[in-house]
Amino acid sequence: MFAIARSELIQIFRNRLVLVTSLIMPVVVSAFFIYRREGFATLGSLGYIAAIIMFTIGAFGLYTTAVTTLASRRQNLFLKRLRSTAADDKSILGGLLLPVTVLAVVQIAAILTVFGAVSGRPGSIALLALAALAIVAMMVGLALATAGLTNSPEHAQVTTLPVSLGVIAVASWVGISGTEELTLLKRLLPGGAATEMVVDAWNGSASVILLAPTLAWVVVAVALAARLFRWEPRR
Repeated sequence: MFAIARSELIQIFRNRLVLVTSLIMPVVVSAFFIYRREGFATLGSLGYIAAIIMFTIGAFGLYTTAVTTLASRRQNLFLKRLRSTAADDKSILGGLLLPVTVLAVVQIAAILTVFGAVSGRPGSIALLALAALAIVAMMVGLALATAGLTNSPEHAQVTTLPVSLGVIAVASWVGISGTEELTLLKRLLPGGAATEMVVDAWNGSASVILLAPTLAWVVVAVALAARLFRWEPRR
C-alpha cells in the first residue's frame, strides 16, 4: 500500500491540474475567508468559518481530487494492472487515496491553526479534531461512491459538482441559520451535523453525538461504493 501511496504522491506533484485543485485552490479560498473573517462572522460565527474551511478543503482538495484520480487510474488500466499484483483491493484503494487524504488533513490542521492564531483559540480542540476527521472520512467515502459513476477524469468535473457544492451549501445554511429550526433535516443532510459540531466545538460546547449522522453517511457511501465501483472502464 505504501509503495502505491508513494508513487501516487509523486504523480500529484507532477500533475499541475491536480496540484492546483488539491492544494492551491483550497488554500486560496481558505485565506480569503480568514482575511474577511469579521464580515463572515457577522453572518454566522467563527465556527461557521472553520466549517467552511474544512468543507472547502474536503470538497475540492480531497473529494474532487480523489474522484479524478480513481477515474484516471481506471481509464489508463492502472487499476486493472494493480489487481494482477499481490496487493488486495483495500491496499490498492488505500494506497491511491492515502496521499490526498493526508494532504487534506495537514491542510485543515495548518489552516485552522493559522485561523485560531489570528481570531482566537477554539473552545475544544479535541472535538474540533474529531469533527474534522469525520468530515474527511465522509468525503473519502463519497469519493469512492462517485468514482463508480465517473467514466473519465474529464467526466469527474461534472459528477463531483453536486456533492462538492451541496456539502458547502449545507454547511453555509447550518452555519448561518443554526439548528433551532428544521433541526432533524439539517442534521441528516450530509455535512449538517458536522457543521453544527464544528460551530459548537469552536465555542467549547459540542456533543460527540453529533458525529453519528456524519458517520452514518460514511457507512452509506461505502455501501454505495461497494455496489458502484468498477475496476475497468465500461466497454
